[in-house]
Amino acid sequence: MAAFNLQTCARPNILTLQPYVCARDDYKDDGTNTLLDANENAYGPPIAPEGATTTIAASAEAAGPEIDLLGLHRYPDPHQIELKQALCNLRNTHLHTPKLLTPQNVSLGVGSDESIDAMLRCFCRPSIDRILVCPPTYGMYSVSAHINDVGLVKIPLLPAPRFQINVPAVLDALTNEPNIKLVYLTSPGNPTGSSLSKDGIQKLLTHPTWNGVVIIDEAYVDFASPSSPSLAEWVTEWPNLVVMQTLSKGFGLAGIRLGAIFTSPEIALLLNSLQAPYNIPSPTAALATYALSDKGLGIMRRNVENLLKQRERMIKAMEKIPGVGRLRGGLDSNFLLYEMLNKEGEPDNKTALAVYERLAEQKGVVVRFRGKEHGCEGCLRITVGTEEETGKFLEAVEKTLAEVRG
Repeated sequence: MAAFNLQTCARPNILTLQPYVCARDDYKDDGTNTLLDANENAYGPPIAPEGATTTIAASAEAAGPEIDLLGLHRYPDPHQIELKQALCNLRNTHLHTPKLLTPQNVSLGVGSDESIDAMLRCFCRPSIDRILVCPPTYGMYSVSAHINDVGLVKIPLLPAPRFQINVPAVLDALTNEPNIKLVYLTSPGNPTGSSLSKDGIQKLLTHPTWNGVVIIDEAYVDFASPSSPSLAEWVTEWPNLVVMQTLSKGFGLAGIRLGAIFTSPEIALLLNSLQAPYNIPSPTAALATYALSDKGLGIMRRNVENLLKQRERMIKAMEKIPGVGRLRGGLDSNFLLYEMLNKEGEPDNKTALAVYERLAEQKGVVVRFRGKEHGCEGCLRITVGTEEETGKFLEAVEKTLAEVRG
């Protein structure tokens, strides 16, 4: 059994925190009340009624999400139960447990980045506690730790192309390194594109002496193969597990900045208590709820299917381009990690950086240079685009490699 104890793991001041009680906590607006409790502007926003569009639709005939522009003078729902339930419905797959996620298992935030920071503020004492990360990984874990004055322990993933957790090394660190409160893992990984083994994650969750939380960042899970489904519902089995998700990737809603944490009701309550009041704007909630409807999910899944077709097209084409090396990561994301080779046929950061810069500055195609990441020597990370974008990239990278390599 795991040694997890929330009462001794979370920061004492967070455990005793009395959350801010906002005006709509006492009496939720049902549309019939006269609302004189929150010091809102009763005359509404500076939007001309005759020019306000309250429903956004793809065409005149298509139904879209309803956004009440003239109602923006009112604070949004502070609890967002309908939206949380829609997220639970999506992730209640019963592939990992017969138990059900409920809105009490969910905390919402401004993208995954706010969720990363919230976990640090909830569990890590500045200048004392530390987090563990497994490079190559998402850079915001380290940035957020630095901002919060929290130490960092790095245990690299196993080498490419597997990019799996080095379970013995991580277990050893959790046993012998003091004050590690959180383990941040990405699955599918960024920049690796590889899903992590469920068995490896479970070995961390069952550590016999470590009192901490395992966090799985599933930003790219909607691109993963059916053999690597989301672990969100698994939080009902593990009180020391947190699963973070976002609507920025598979749902194509990066502009609304919505992230979700799935976890135990006890941890969700702590996270919700330390949030600012009314943290999810009404337009964000409306757009997200529509995206999670049957119609929205149908569109999302078609878009993901189209991206996966372009990903396969890119893989086949890249194999034939001189100067393109090995595909170093997995195939569970909407990007690919490729080596760029020098004249001698070796992966090389100088070559990769030159290709990266020329693509952006001369060809108008922007990718990411990842050569400084652990185990990613000479690598570029390329996001899979539309059919037109993929074609433009493939033509540009072939010409650019020829120019750089001579």
